[in-house]
Amino acid sequence: MAAPGDDVILPCQLEPREDVRDKTVEWSKPDLKPDPSDRLSRVGYVHLYRDKQEVPDMKIPAYAQRTALFTDALKEGNMSLKIVNVTLADTGRYRCYVPKLDCYSIVELVVGDDALRK
Repeated sequence: MAAPGDDVILPCQLEPREDVRDKTVEWSKPDLKPDPSDRLSRVGYVHLYRDKQEVPDMKIPAYAQRTALFTDALKEGNMSLKIVNVTLADTGRYRCYVPKLDCYSIVELVVGDDALRK
């Protein structure tokens, strides 16, 4: 849970720990659908890490320059995602996925002025 403008960390940790620095790590919003009026639109990524670096041109524009992995922690299997300056539109389910290992985790983020008062 977070208030608009907060920075959040969405947790994602491999157990047992495994080095994922040389693997692809995908963060996406599985409930986000492509725009049906735009034939060329596709569901992008909140964050994509491939070939030991971020791939910004596959990122959903609303997340540009707002997300980061803790690259030093990837060697321990920690793929947690930091999102800065969250907005109400960031509310929803997020999926952390490692295709080569075929493992994933789902995290729910709730953003709202009263999200922290409950």
